[in-house]
Amino acid sequence: METYSKSIKVVEGDLDDLHHVNNVRYVQWMQDIAKEHWQTKAPASVKKGVAWVVLSHTIQYKGAAKLGDTIMAKTYISKTDGAVSTRVVEMHDKETEKLLVRSQTEWCLLNADNMRPMRISSAIENVFI
Repeated sequence: METYSKSIKVVEGDLDDLHHVNNVRYVQWMQDIAKEHWQTKAPASVKKGVAWVVLSHTIQYKGAAKLGDTIMAKTYISKTDGAVSTRVVEMHDKETEKLLVRSQTEWCLLNADNMRPMRISSAIENVFI
């Protein structure tokens, strides 16, 4: 599958009481990169009339990022099944390339008019191949 990447600079507001990136911030970044990937890659015709909602997040924390660190975030779709798409997000320390976070999120595709699940079309799958 095609990947989408971005760089994130850790700032003061990202930190917890231990002066590491807060877990909640990682979840926000996971959602941000997923949305950016969708918005950047999917044509308007594919985005029309659909919405995505999260079913579950599974997150493995492998290391800590600190103030001033640069994180390289990468995401891709690992599989689709019916209305559900599994998205992987990995975040590495840019300098050391050490894996900091690896997550899998199950997203459900909804019909935006009635908010009911709908099968992921080949047109949507093809956006991420």
